[in-house]
Amino acid sequence: MESPIKFEEVDIATILKTLPHRYPFLLIDRVINIRADYSGIGVKNVTINEPAFQGHFPERPVYPGVLMIEGMAQTAGVIGITSVEGTEKPRAVYFLTIDKCKFRKPVMPGDIVEYHMRSIGRRKTMWWFHGDAKVDGITVAEADVGAMLTD
Repeated sequence: MESPIKFEEVDIATILKTLPHRYPFLLIDRVINIRADYSGIGVKNVTINEPAFQGHFPERPVYPGVLMIEGMAQTAGVIGITSVEGTEKPRAVYFLTIDKCKFRKPVMPGDIVEYHMRSIGRRKTMWWFHGDAKVDGITVAEADVGAMLTD
């Protein structure tokens, strides 16, 4: 049985209030279906206008895998920060770990990447998530990421 949804959608305006990242390093457009079990889905619309495509690779644009891992971490950050109970919200998210990372298929301009993130552990201000990046329901990358929420 799936956990109940706490937040149906976190839009870009709320993401900008939640995360410190800005262009060109804000790598998610929205987060949907944040559940009480600390899972959710980040959405990234990949366009040819991405700065990375100027060099990766101009003749055959492929969205860099490391940017997908960062998108996973940003999605996990939004899930963690919006899920913290109480009035004092953390203001920063710092990457701690990347484990079991695999890239399975290239992502191209026009693709919509969904970062399916679920919590796999938490200790005080540290969170660990498993992420599956999917395009049209097919896994294109996966990783376990750890982050620390801080003031």
